[in-house]
Amino acid sequence: MNDDPYKVLGLKKSATQNEIKKAYRKLAKALHPDLHPDDAGKKAEFQAVSAANDLLSDPEKRKRFDAGEIDASGQERPEKQYYHEYASQDAGRRYDPNAGRGGFGDESDIFSDIFGRRQRAGAGDYQQEFHARGHDVRYHLDVDFIEAALGAKRSVTMPDGNGIEISIPPGLKDGQTLRLRGKGSPGMGQGPAGDAFVTISIRPHPVFVRDGKDIEIEMPITLDEAILGAKIEVPTISGAVSMTIPKGASSGRRLRLKGRGVKTGKSAAGDQFVRLKIVLPDKIDDQMEGLAKRWRDHASFDPREELRRKT
Repeated sequence: MNDDPYKVLGLKKSATQNEIKKAYRKLAKALHPDLHPDDAGKKAEFQAVSAANDLLSDPEKRKRFDAGEIDASGQERPEKQYYHEYASQDAGRRYDPNAGRGGFGDESDIFSDIFGRRQRAGAGDYQQEFHARGHDVRYHLDVDFIEAALGAKRSVTMPDGNGIEISIPPGLKDGQTLRLRGKGSPGMGQGPAGDAFVTISIRPHPVFVRDGKDIEIEMPITLDEAILGAKIEVPTISGAVSMTIPKGASSGRRLRLKGRGVKTGKSAAGDQFVRLKIVLPDKIDDQMEGLAKRWRDHASFDPREELRRKT
């Protein structure tokens, strides 16, 4: 496995954070275990991509990796100079009967310098214990428009191959990231597990468009409904409702359904706005054509009069 996270994501060291995010999303979608359930190779690649993104998407971790302070797995690197430092202290005293104390000294001191931890286990005896928090893992999840608006539960496969259930809160916005504490990689020793960060992408809906907490929809109506008024059934994110079209409604008129938008947290739900669009049949019959001609002969209405005044 490539131990260079830049090469894993196909990037140069000069890559921006946005380029890192785009590269990860592209590879994660192509390699996700849900798409390759029986392919161990693809699973390993997916895990490598996730680990690389975990390191490079964190500016502090990336800085420390570039400086050689941590390796590609995020673990501390031993100080490269420690051997030379101890060796130089011991040089010239090779046959000194006290060299064992003045040079390298107790071996546990060396491990203490490397790991930064030492625990006394008994008189004159030391035992090394190393505890480290597990890695955070990152995941990209596509959800439907209605799931994001109303909330839902989704079972997903994380980068380590484990399946977990994610609760999507109502009103989630596109690009938001959910933090699942303790759902990342397990820690070392008695160290806690890392967290899982799930970034949400919302699939567009063929009818509904979201604007903050409000929902917009274009509603086709017939000519007679526009002229005479009517009661029609209008879809909303929580089910169809009845709406009254007033007499003489024009295309483009915007009607409001209060409280039929998105609800987030304890705040009131937004509204749904219905934009009317008069739609004529594909084929105009003789009766409709005759009606239009009679109306034209007697009507004095000019819908473009105001436009001419303004231009």
